[in-house]
Amino acid sequence: MSALFQRSRNAMLLWSKRADFVSVRSMASKTPVGFIGVGNMGSPMAKNLLKNGYPVIVTDSFPKSCKELQDMGAQVVDYPADVAEKADRIITMLPSSPNVIEVYNGPKGILKKVKKGTLLIDSSTIDPAVSKEMAAAAEKMGAVFMDAPVSGGVGAASLAKLTFMVGGVEEEYKAAQELLTCMGDSVVYCGQVGTGQAAKICNNMLLAIGMIGTAETMNLGIRLGLDPKLLTKILNMSSGRCWSSDSYNPVPGVMEGVPSANNYQSGFGTTLMAKSKSWHLTDIA
Repeated sequence: MSALFQRSRNAMLLWSKRADFVSVRSMASKTPVGFIGVGNMGSPMAKNLLKNGYPVIVTDSFPKSCKELQDMGAQVVDYPADVAEKADRIITMLPSSPNVIEVYNGPKGILKKVKKGTLLIDSSTIDPAVSKEMAAAAEKMGAVFMDAPVSGGVGAASLAKLTFMVGGVEEEYKAAQELLTCMGDSVVYCGQVGTGQAAKICNNMLLAIGMIGTAETMNLGIRLGLDPKLLTKILNMSSGRCWSSDSYNPVPGVMEGVPSANNYQSGFGTTLMAKSKSWHLTDIA
């Protein structure tokens, strides 16, 4: 009887130790995450990290953009370098290649204060060559840089349904995936640094073609006297159906919850699309 009691006691102790280990590992995974660039896309992404229990440290070139996140519990600091001092996992979401270069390499940039072993995830849509340049600069400082651009827009960012296309050291992918799955429902490893951006550029190229085609088609139909809702219904049950026609229709009044229903606010602007197109031409040349 005493032997049975002793075995039960040992089993309980073992279970307790395992539970403590899991608890400690879980707590370790909730260490602060830095987030730089909290505009239309970055703000809902950072909110989803907070909702998943991560302490978040934010900064933005427009400090007012941080107010709502601060009210939700995020810590606000002045510069990217300040974020790097406080966090060893940092996500950036910025408008363009020059912005990324400044945030990483600038006088008050991340790499001025980055700690060895820090994981840097850039979700901006930028030139793949710049991603490779930032990865090389980060490696010199003992940090790891991964490119992880997104698809899905502001709506998907708010609902944590983004698609992430990830490029970088494969051994670090799982660490990145832990954070990215808090903000998206599809996370795809594409290969080495720059391949995430390559996949995003290809997606943007097809998106642009589809959106231009949908806009021209809708305009033609309206000019010929068709009701835009009726035309959309016909297109979406026919061979012309595409994402731009059934999920992101460019004509006001056809569907709710898209930029065309909100005076084209919070959408993916033509300036940003033109930026992507310039890379297509460069890569083809």
